[in-house]
Amino acid sequence: MIGEAVGTAGAAAPAVEQAGAAATAVAPPTVITTVTPVGGAAVVRPVPEADPAGLHPDDLPDGLVVADQHGRVVCFNAAATALTGIPADSALGRPITEALPLQHLEGCPWWQVTDPYGGLATRTGQPERLLLLPGGREVLVTARYARAGGRTGPLHRLVVQLRCPTARQRAERNHAELIATVAHELRSPLTSVKGFTATLLAKWDRFTDPQKRLMLETVDADADRVTRLIAELLDISRIDAGRLELHRQVIDPVAAVRRHVQALVAAGQPEERFRILVSDRPLPRLWADADKVDQILANLLENAVRHGAGTVMIEVEPTTAGPAQGPAEAGAAPPGEGEEGIAVTVSDEGPGIPEESMGRVFTRFWRGNKRGGTGLGLYIVKGLVEAHGGTITVGRAAGGGARFRFTLPVATPEFMRG
Repeated sequence: MIGEAVGTAGAAAPAVEQAGAAATAVAPPTVITTVTPVGGAAVVRPVPEADPAGLHPDDLPDGLVVADQHGRVVCFNAAATALTGIPADSALGRPITEALPLQHLEGCPWWQVTDPYGGLATRTGQPERLLLLPGGREVLVTARYARAGGRTGPLHRLVVQLRCPTARQRAERNHAELIATVAHELRSPLTSVKGFTATLLAKWDRFTDPQKRLMLETVDADADRVTRLIAELLDISRIDAGRLELHRQVIDPVAAVRRHVQALVAAGQPEERFRILVSDRPLPRLWADADKVDQILANLLENAVRHGAGTVMIEVEPTTAGPAQGPAEAGAAPPGEGEEGIAVTVSDEGPGIPEESMGRVFTRFWRGNKRGGTGLGLYIVKGLVEAHGGTITVGRAAGGGARFRFTLPVATPEFMRG
């Protein structure tokens, strides 16, 4: 005997809304069920239909599994099948504890521990945690309970959200790598500061004034190194959060380039190593954050000096900027296709960057060699350029070395136009 029933899972709405931002976008589907006795057991085959807006549970990027008040699966979307390897047909109508057998990392059954249908009546769900599927596959699981008659009523719908743990694990690895890198970079200057200050405090009278000055200058340089590292970490935090503030003003990019070259010469680099080429065409006035532009130039020039060889060439020319890559800046005209801008190219005659590494140059922790550094500089440079609405690229210079080129749009505010 075959019976058919038609109903609407309206009560599932609160649970679906709590399953995450993705789940909230999908209205509770109309469910058409066919109950067929198979071997003495009733098998329910729910078929979720698209809501009036055209959305469907299969459109969700995360896995969505919904069980009714009896614990039987009434929704098992395509993402859930992709994450678990469990076909929807084999899950629908079965008890969720059998259709989705989850285990803690220690091996004990998760459903036995959580017991959503027999546990505390005041519980509204389970926080996200990493669990195991059959075969050892890992999955991030969040559960939400929709109760009839309020927070303490019987469980009416159980909504389980499944997510791939890869992104979270990658973030955790990046976090651990950042901590290890920072700890390593801090250890050397702090050891130096501690050593010199302890020596001066204990044996001040034994040193001549030139010796004292040398040690204090070393402490000062190491303190600057720590300050730069902290500034890098703050920049990364602001770039990742989209909270990087730009204090724009009119700047002269050519003067900025010359100032940085003079600083490198004063630090001991031969003046003839640098060659500045400025286009004959008029350069537009640049409306940008002077400190951030200085930071971009300093990083690119120091990289060329430290890792390159031969002549370091800096070219400055007007250009047509492309579409903005970063957020629009308040008070500035939004950069767009065809807007005026400037392009700065820094190239050297060193060994260059291997072709296979060019795609990773602007990622966190990339270092061209093992000669120290955090590997954060070019990642920050890219963030600073894009915050201005510009672009940056890397390639091979004519002499075989590395070639970095960044463009910045003029971005002149309306009140300065005319």
